[in-house]
Amino acid sequence: MKLSELISPASLTGPDIEIIGLTLDSRAVQPGFLFAALPGLTVHGRDFIPQAIESGAAAILTEPGVDTGSVPALTDPDPAARFAAIAARFYPRQPATIAAVTGTNGKSSTVDFLRQIWRGAGLDGASLGTLGVARGDSWVETGYTTPDAAAVHKALDDLAADGCSHLAMEASSHGLKQKRMDGVRVTLTGFTNLTQDHLDYHPDFADYFASKMKLFLELAAPGSPAVINVDSDWGEQVVEKCEARDLKVIQVGWRGRDWRIREIIPKAASQLLNLEVDGKTRRIELPLVGEFQVANAIGAAALAANSGVGKDAAIVAMGKLKGVPGRLELAAHTPDGSPVLVDYAHTPDGLDKLIRAARPHTRGKIFIVFGCGGDRDPTKRKPMGEIATRLADHVIVTDDNPRSEDPGVIRAKILEGAVGAEEIADRAHAIRAALQQMKAGDTLLLAGKGHETGQKIGTVIHPFDDREEARNAVAELGGGR
Repeated sequence: MKLSELISPASLTGPDIEIIGLTLDSRAVQPGFLFAALPGLTVHGRDFIPQAIESGAAAILTEPGVDTGSVPALTDPDPAARFAAIAARFYPRQPATIAAVTGTNGKSSTVDFLRQIWRGAGLDGASLGTLGVARGDSWVETGYTTPDAAAVHKALDDLAADGCSHLAMEASSHGLKQKRMDGVRVTLTGFTNLTQDHLDYHPDFADYFASKMKLFLELAAPGSPAVINVDSDWGEQVVEKCEARDLKVIQVGWRGRDWRIREIIPKAASQLLNLEVDGKTRRIELPLVGEFQVANAIGAAALAANSGVGKDAAIVAMGKLKGVPGRLELAAHTPDGSPVLVDYAHTPDGLDKLIRAARPHTRGKIFIVFGCGGDRDPTKRKPMGEIATRLADHVIVTDDNPRSEDPGVIRAKILEGAVGAEEIADRAHAIRAALQQMKAGDTLLLAGKGHETGQKIGTVIHPFDDREEARNAVAELGGGR
């Protein structure tokens, strides 16, 4: 595509060159690419302009005043927004229906449940988020909740070109604030909850909330449906802001006006749900464990009912949902039948909900093994320790992904809150220690890493999968299933 087409209606100064690709990673530049030299968290893309030029960059997008040598420069005071606009033009096709879901916890499950409901209704749907791109029976990992703008628009273009009509995607606060989703034609939106997270990136909670609200206030199509879980004061605030913008608000949850939970009865591996919709109570057996999964499933069903699926069909489909990898996923049973569950919970609220979710399904004690990630919000470590020791019966504090931080310092901060907890640095050893202490009727929760298949120590990612470690440890004990 010609450079003039990508920047229209802005005028072009200099030669109208052909652009064959877009990237903000200088290592991915090929001859004919446009390189976006954007400011990052720790470095600025302008520092890599020479490398991009050496690799054949045909044009550079950056802020005013940056030297790009002899290579044509596109300058903009908001280069991230301009890059998203260029990406949307370079990759113009998008699925006709795009549901974007934001919130602190529950995004991955909600978008995948929505994909499952669409598929059950005969619609060609996909999901995009932390777990990658899922469509049909295939998964492709991306490594990001919300990829960069070029990757987002390329994914949308590829899906649309392949006939995908419906897409459910996660909208992270990082992605929204950094304008990675600008240009996405969002047709309906969803909100799960809002609790402490990412305060290593956002200066305060107000900024975190404002970043989330961009989805509803700027990206949502006028008059489009917005499915809001109102079981918190934050949910009520989202409703007010959406109604002020004249979005079609659908309230869900225990306090939901439109989809209201009346009762949840836990069973061994499922939950009986009494759900009131349109004044009529429906009884559903949800084949998932954990009250928060009920909220995710209802949010997905309400989104489905506003995106081409009949309301009754969406409700019935809840009874056929399958769990999402790394979200209360059953990894193994001990030889005496005790479950080992793996979950991505890595925030205070997520940990709280995880342990509370397991309690009604546990006859004996709840064991939990968890840590906190390095180079992430340090203020949540002590509260997570307090929550774990208050709600679980036996706590082992271990390492998560320490990254560049001293793992001992991270554990020490958790232990300030986790008074009386056991400390075992090596995560594999911690899992084995928990299993060796368990008895029939107990439950083991492995929290924080979920679906991840690596542990980042320093700059190196070492192979590590909680699910695989659990299965190996159970086998060493003499069986299990």
